[in-house]
Amino acid sequence: MKIQSKMPETNDRLHIALMDSGWVPMKEPKNLITAILLSIPLMFISTLISLVIINIVSGLSWEEFGLTAVSLSFTIHLGILLWIVILLMFHEILHLVFVPNFLSSNKTFMGLTYFGGYVLSEEKFSKTRYLVITLAPFVIISMILPVLLSMIGLLTSTMKFLILLNAAASSVDLLYVFLVVKQVPNNSMVRNNGTKMYWRN
Repeated sequence: MKIQSKMPETNDRLHIALMDSGWVPMKEPKNLITAILLSIPLMFISTLISLVIINIVSGLSWEEFGLTAVSLSFTIHLGILLWIVILLMFHEILHLVFVPNFLSSNKTFMGLTYFGGYVLSEEKFSKTRYLVITLAPFVIISMILPVLLSMIGLLTSTMKFLILLNAAASSVDLLYVFLVVKQVPNNSMVRNNGTKMYWRN
């Protein structure tokens, strides 16, 4: 695993070699800004899913987040900022731990950019494995965690906020899940060349 401050770039020679070997480039957003914009509808869906789960297991009120019918008030504490940083790290670590042999892989990258953290691997994965890697943070943090925390009485307003924030932040992950499900046949392999994705049957 390599830690670096920028995402790996697409290698043109590797692109040609992959094409010659039968790898098919996926149709995907050209850059991260486009991906974020395209994922906005999924942001609402993922947040709504998490909202419903939280409401079922614990209940939810606007007042918990400083919202009332006539006013809006909130305070940003340093503790909340620290929790957001921890959430960001935990989200990316959950991607990472589902990458097989990530510690010994020299094709797996982790880092921080202006848009947040990232995990990217140029290893080959089955379609199913890729979906597990991509969905893990959303499913574990925003679907399973609120149920577990409510069972032990730790589903506080702060935790609800972080869980919902993770759900919203998972929208780009969900966009790529949608693209892979739609474009990649079952029993196929997927891989990256920098940020560009390919599949092969």
